[in-house]
Amino acid sequence: MTPTSTISQAKQALGNDLYLLGHHYQNDAVLDHVDLRGDSLELARRIPDLAARYIVFCGVFFMAESAAILATEGQEVHTPRADAMCVMAEMAPSVLAERVMQRFLDHGRKIIPLTYVNSSAAIKAMCGRLGGSVCTSANAATMLKWAMSRGDGVLFLPDKNLAQNTADSLGLPRTSRHILDIRKDGEAFSLEATDKTDLIMWPGCCAVHFRFRTSQIKAMRTHYPDCRVLVHPECSPEVVKASDGAGSTSYLIRECQEAPEGSTLVIGTEINLVARLAAQHAPGKTIVPLSVSSCANMAKTTQDNLAALLHRIQAGDAPDPVQVAPEIAEPAKLALERMLEVCA
Repeated sequence: MTPTSTISQAKQALGNDLYLLGHHYQNDAVLDHVDLRGDSLELARRIPDLAARYIVFCGVFFMAESAAILATEGQEVHTPRADAMCVMAEMAPSVLAERVMQRFLDHGRKIIPLTYVNSSAAIKAMCGRLGGSVCTSANAATMLKWAMSRGDGVLFLPDKNLAQNTADSLGLPRTSRHILDIRKDGEAFSLEATDKTDLIMWPGCCAVHFRFRTSQIKAMRTHYPDCRVLVHPECSPEVVKASDGAGSTSYLIRECQEAPEGSTLVIGTEINLVARLAAQHAPGKTIVPLSVSSCANMAKTTQDNLAALLHRIQAGDAPDPVQVAPEIAEPAKLALERMLEVCA
């Protein structure tokens, strides 16, 4: 039996007891089978309303963790590859982040932690406990404004690029920002230096979007003189500034849909999404990648291991679901729910 037929058979047999979610950065062979594809915010919003017993998340592990946190009692969240981690998320170890936040607390300053959804459940839990929340690339500006209204400053984790680009969009002066030095177990940075700033940024970044350069934009403008360059806000501020627009995966998809026939768009994000957009809009529109940049962890989920997982679920031999300890799940859920409420 082929992987496609195995997946189809399992979906038919399980019916409403099964629901498949897939992130836009998954390959087409996987996304062809999902019930809903989207970015982090779109998929998170749907979790509380799902009635399926088995929720299968095709993405990276932090996404499955978030789904498990938001799922209701009696639901199981599974992922085809539990080892599909996120490089950016791993740049913010929870023990280190807790130590940094404790320094702020001991210093007497009310810093609100705000984490990009590309982070571990433990980081989300820290944000929930300390009055903070979560954001996505689609709602980062809204959530940063929210966080800044609730304390003396904000610690934005883990992506310094999204933090900088969001601050730029809000007109926050560069002098009021500080990239944190997390060396020496969080003891290297000066509390006095951070006292002078409103936005404190964890020094993480996305390996996929780190690869894009302004020199690539210049080369594309030479090759395609009438093109528009659109990038994801996980790119460096220099790349975002040199582009014609920046936004979430949903923004990039919408811009490609709404561009007039004959347009040429250069897209700076994960190659699976760019290739899919190019195929969807050919031949009327030319859509090309700024550079080919792929996520090795997203690529770990394949049609084969999705089929293997669904076969086990159908056979009553489902592997252990994604689980988050209650002491982490409860405050992490609070952080996620704050985001969903603010952005409702």
